Amino acid sequence: MNPQAQGAATYDPGVALEFFKSAGKAAAIAEGEKIFAENERAIPMVRKNKMYLLLKGEVGLLAGQKSLGSVRPGEIFGEMALIDANPRIATAVARTPCKLVPVSQKRFLFMVQQTPHFSLQIMKVIVERLRKMDERL
Repeated sequence: MNPQAQGAATYDPGVALEFFKSAGKAAAIAEGEKIFAENERAIPMVRKNKMYLLLKGEVGLLAGQKSLGSVRPGEIFGEMALIDANPRIATAVARTPCKLVPVSQKRFLFMVQQTPHFSLQIMKVIVERLRKMDERL
């Protein structure tokens, strides 16, 4: 693989921020607030699935009582809920006061269709998380 193609797949928080700026307004989340819950399934027309870009603070990801890690500023989370129709595999809780940008499924699909580089960014995040999970097992 040539270096230029390899770099295109590397997750870049600055690039993610540019994509998310057009997605909507940032939301403030209080410390301890649950952003989404494990096994939660969105009900169409009632509650839309969303993914998030964390701008400020720290979010903890939990499966049952087990910590899956933390999300730090510049990182995305919740993307899997926009890719398939399965329930969420983790709970996301604000460990500190947070500021994040939510992206709806409709906006996510538009971003993927219009900007292939955005798709590569998302794939890179998913692959990195799968590799970390594999190392734990």
